[in-house]
Amino acid sequence: MPDILLPIIALLTGFILLIWSADAFTENGAKIANIFKVSPLVIGLLIFGFGTSAPEILVSGLAAINGNTGISIGNAIGSNIFNIALVLGISAIIAPIEVKSEVLKKEWVFLMLATLITGLLLWDKHLGVFDGLILVSLLALFLTYTFVTAKNSNTHEFDDLVETVDKSHTKKTWLMLVIGLAVLISSAKLIVWGGVAVAEFFKVPDLIIGLTVIALGTSLPELAVSIASVLKKQYEMVIGNIIGSNLFNTIAVLAIPGLIHPSKVADEVLYRDYPVMLLLTVLLFTLSYKLHKRHGVNRFEGVVLVGVFGFYMWQLF
Repeated sequence: MPDILLPIIALLTGFILLIWSADAFTENGAKIANIFKVSPLVIGLLIFGFGTSAPEILVSGLAAINGNTGISIGNAIGSNIFNIALVLGISAIIAPIEVKSEVLKKEWVFLMLATLITGLLLWDKHLGVFDGLILVSLLALFLTYTFVTAKNSNTHEFDDLVETVDKSHTKKTWLMLVIGLAVLISSAKLIVWGGVAVAEFFKVPDLIIGLTVIALGTSLPELAVSIASVLKKQYEMVIGNIIGSNLFNTIAVLAIPGLIHPSKVADEVLYRDYPVMLLLTVLLFTLSYKLHKRHGVNRFEGVVLVGVFGFYMWQLF
């Protein structure tokens, strides 16, 4: 058993450093954007959206470089499942989540479109460069749409999240941003190494490790942000965080293994994991959108989502 002790310590240490560095990177990135008077909507997209998805992007990239594409694919799909079933479910159990209809009509529609296109790309059981380029094109389309929306919008929904920063602290903020990024990359390497070692020791496929341990670890920032948002009664941030993160996971994280290390996609992904991700994306809308009522997810529906997650975990093992 001592042979497995070091990889487990590496995994736990990696997760702790990952949570700290993702938070530090996001916070200091927002401060830099504030110093240079960047649009609050752009801050929300690039800093908060990318910040909570950075762990998945880095872990999947490093895993793909090492040839562990099962971890990359499992991480992307598993993180989406965790975000809706567990993060939204737990958040709704703590307090019912209110949802703005505009989010469901725009951002959710784009997420659903990206999810369906991803299913078509995976249908031939191969994730290659062409598939990766299509997903990256979708990412570019989404970023363009968001920038245009930000330019034409007069709302400043992130003003309350970013405090005015003293310009004399600019150097310190840049230093903390670089340190946060360095620790983020290092912790991602630790997680990949530990995850692969644990998989090899217990003879568990890379895909299962990616869908469970790695997906949970890289989804911890989303879970932390969502619970904090619920406690502060910033309910719109919960849905925004989940939809934004799942979009990045679907069109950015999943593109990485295709571009770096084209490979076959396991049958289980197509017949077990992707359908659950698709079902939860549909549930996100059907549970949130209510006719003649306030849109949102109540506590009972939160329990349903956590129940779906529990059933899925049971199916894996």
